[in-house]
Amino acid sequence: MHTGLKITAFAAGLATAFGAAYGVGTGVTPVTAKESPAPEHGAHAEPVAAATPPGGLQISERGYTLALERDRLPGRTGEIRFTIRKDSTGAPVTSYKKEHDKELHLIVASRDLTAYRHLHPVRDADGTWSTPVSLPGAGDYRVFADFTPSGEEEGLTLGAGLGVAGRYAPAALPAPSATARVADGYEVRVEGALRPGRASELTLGVSRNGRPVTDLEPYLGAYGHLVALRSGDLAHLHVHPHDGEAGPGVAFTATAPSEGTYRLFLDFKHGGKVRTAAFTVHAA
Repeated sequence: MHTGLKITAFAAGLATAFGAAYGVGTGVTPVTAKESPAPEHGAHAEPVAAATPPGGLQISERGYTLALERDRLPGRTGEIRFTIRKDSTGAPVTSYKKEHDKELHLIVASRDLTAYRHLHPVRDADGTWSTPVSLPGAGDYRVFADFTPSGEEEGLTLGAGLGVAGRYAPAALPAPSATARVADGYEVRVEGALRPGRASELTLGVSRNGRPVTDLEPYLGAYGHLVALRSGDLAHLHVHPHDGEAGPGVAFTATAPSEGTYRLFLDFKHGGKVRTAAFTVHAA
């Protein structure tokens, strides 16, 4: 996925939420899609976007497999080690295309969608990736590897389960919101709505202490990165913004092929630090 393209993110909804408890941002205003009026008699309805399977649901796809060295961590801090293997040979992949300054992006999220980590592991010469990770507590997590092997035209997102030992209590999915408050006085507001079966624009505006932020810093070649996860099965969609200014608004195009609840995570950089704003939204 490349900055400057209007990338359409496909996601559908399930409503189950469970996993480890951890908060990222708090919201106050619901985000819902407005109903479109039915077409008049004799008129043609607007074409509906064809649904394509979202990423992250499968551990193997298109001839590649995500192989975690271990799918359990003894505590909330540890190391994630894995390889991307080519199914035809069983050998680890050792050559990748760079996407936004990195060969591979790794996302870790809790099953209840309240914990989120965007990591950038390092690769050994033998094809083994590794990264330290610190998670909020025990529970059930999912790991997503977003990458493009050399010689492939399109990228892949593969997913696998990861457990953290210990006692935990599932957390409820945060309420739908249009505003997320982040540490150090930052606030992010999302404008627009996800619409089932059609593309729509989401603009995320960043402010600090009530003033719009107009000097966002590039982070991995973009002014913002948006990850969308579907509540229930954690289908993953990693999109990037349209071309634009350095704030306060960062625009994306997204499509939800059916009704449902989603968790959106926006990474943005300001003052030399990367921060994350999280939203729960509903496509209806």
